[in-house]
Amino acid sequence: MNFAVALRRFALAAGLALSLSACGINSVPTAEENAKAKWADVEAQFQRRANLIPNLAEVVRGAGENERSILTEVTEARARATSVNIDANDLGDAEKMAEFQAAQAQLGAGIGRLLASFEAYPQIQSNQNYLALQSQLEGTENRIAVSIRDYNEAVRQYNTTIRTFPDIIGAKVIHGAEPMVPYEAVTEGAEVAPELDMTSGN
Repeated sequence: MNFAVALRRFALAAGLALSLSACGINSVPTAEENAKAKWADVEAQFQRRANLIPNLAEVVRGAGENERSILTEVTEARARATSVNIDANDLGDAEKMAEFQAAQAQLGAGIGRLLASFEAYPQIQSNQNYLALQSQLEGTENRIAVSIRDYNEAVRQYNTTIRTFPDIIGAKVIHGAEPMVPYEAVTEGAEVAPELDMTSGN
């Protein structure tokens, strides 16, 4: 008799655990943490880009007045971009995300204009430091694009999880889950890495 009672209790506990796990108890926080981790990757790539700006300033020092004015815009855009921070808890705030996206888009556009202007300066293009920096910036823009894509996919999975049955039960009742905001390009073509001319002629 005791064995039968114990077996029933075990079956009841197993069934309860299974039904709870099917109601978003684990899947919602797992999806949320995944999205937050992907956002950390996005931030790391934007920080890497911001860290390259002082090196770019050194290379530009001898360039013409037009390039200095573009560089000033880039350094000011860098200051704005690094002053706008998104905490993992703000990933559901569309207004904060839009502010962050706009600051990063402005910085990316400035870097693209500055690099494009260097095509008129063979002496800069032949500088090994410049070529290495240009390559790093190109790689960083590509990493940013990949990180944003991965973050947006994680947000899509999270938002789908908290809106579909049976996970919606745990999402609303237990976790109080709110949708996260995907990263969107705020200027046309901003999601595409700039084309950089790696030739030393022209």
